[in-house]
Amino acid sequence: MCGIIGYIGENEAKPFLFEGLKSMEYRGYDSAGLCIKNGNNIQLLKKSGYVNNLSQSPYFNNLNGLSGIAHTRWATHGEPNEINAHPHFDCKGEIAVVHNGIIENYALLKENLKKEGHVFNSETDSEVISHLIEKFYESDLMSAVTKALNLLDGSFGILVINKKDNKIISARRGSPLLLGVGKNEMLVASDISALIKYTNKVIYLKENEIAEIGKSDYAIKNP
Repeated sequence: MCGIIGYIGENEAKPFLFEGLKSMEYRGYDSAGLCIKNGNNIQLLKKSGYVNNLSQSPYFNNLNGLSGIAHTRWATHGEPNEINAHPHFDCKGEIAVVHNGIIENYALLKENLKKEGHVFNSETDSEVISHLIEKFYESDLMSAVTKALNLLDGSFGILVINKKDNKIISARRGSPLLLGVGKNEMLVASDISALIKYTNKVIYLKENEIAEIGKSDYAIKNP
């Protein structure tokens, strides 16, 4: 099982993301990655192997920002390497996605997106999600994510960030996700072990629910 963690608030996101990944190592994984939003930029770091490989990278110390998402991957589609590690981006490098689960119709979706001009970097089924969101994105990230998810067959727990928006979008179908509510900060994870250090107020997303998460508020809807 893979691990997902996201943070948005008034503190540096990196410690929350890194410690969240560490707390979920017991679930098993072959690579790890995180991205942090800093202003209008999204900084990305991915490594094959252990979570600690992230902190041993010289670039790790340069990562800073108040929101971000992270992931430990257990390979299904594509080899266990740095390229296939999450997060995955769209063509423009503006939308980042982490994903648990399996997209059963990814090959057909990928082929259609390629015909429309999308360029893929990985062998994963998960990268299809970021490109679908890009396809539908105009100015409303929630709307774009909803439209993208409606095309997916299979299971998912996803987190999405966009460099143009100060929010995290979270959605689940067949893969657990839960929100952690703090004081002027919010967390979201696939496992309660990543949250209990920071908050005792937890909300489990129900099947097919989508949550829009800000640093001090959230809204949940069922499309």
